[in-house]
Amino acid sequence: MKRPGGEIASRPLHFIWIADCSGSMSYEGKIESLNNAIREAIPHMRKVAQENPFAQVLVRVVKFSNGAEWHIAQPTPVDQFNWEDLTASGQTDMGHALKLVSDQLKIPPMSERALPPVLVLISDGQPTDDFSSGLKTLLDLPWGKKAVRIAIAIGNDANLDVLKKFIGHPEIQPLQANNPETLVKYIKWVSTAVLQSASSPASQSSGVISTNVPIPQPPPDISSTDEVW
Repeated sequence: MKRPGGEIASRPLHFIWIADCSGSMSYEGKIESLNNAIREAIPHMRKVAQENPFAQVLVRVVKFSNGAEWHIAQPTPVDQFNWEDLTASGQTDMGHALKLVSDQLKIPPMSERALPPVLVLISDGQPTDDFSSGLKTLLDLPWGKKAVRIAIAIGNDANLDVLKKFIGHPEIQPLQANNPETLVKYIKWVSTAVLQSASSPASQSSGVISTNVPIPQPPPDISSTDEVW
């Protein structure tokens, strides 16, 4: 696949985890389960990226509790990405986290030739700051509006209405994980099926949800009656 002047360049695809690290995430092993689930998913993400040379998958992480900050700030090629464990304490400043992400979706630093970013919001509660303002800041940006936005609710106390607003698509609902096994399944789905569609949208044709890029149907809820959270 050559052209005058060199190989066809791959297009950057930014994949951003937006993780709730509030105090409630410290109970019943939630934050440990999240750490384990994402760590297990990384090899699968690498495999998806290796199979599509036309997309350069760049991963980073925002954490939010009292305020928000970049946990892994540098957009890191997925083959070099290593998970760093999160810890939990404090409140749930989700709006701040969305504004932090928004700063990185402006042009620059985003490239005009990038693929739509994938934003994965994970929370077990409800915002303690101005979520609406943070979401508006995100959606006012072209790349924020075009982003593939997925949300995972951990436990029954997560504010599903807020997560639905973040997703902003009638056919895509928050994924609700009520135990570690379900969380692993949903994290893997986001890390593989969603990433694959976002990195090669032209290859998708049927059995998908129509968004800015086609998204496969999520896996069924596998929560058992033996719920943990």
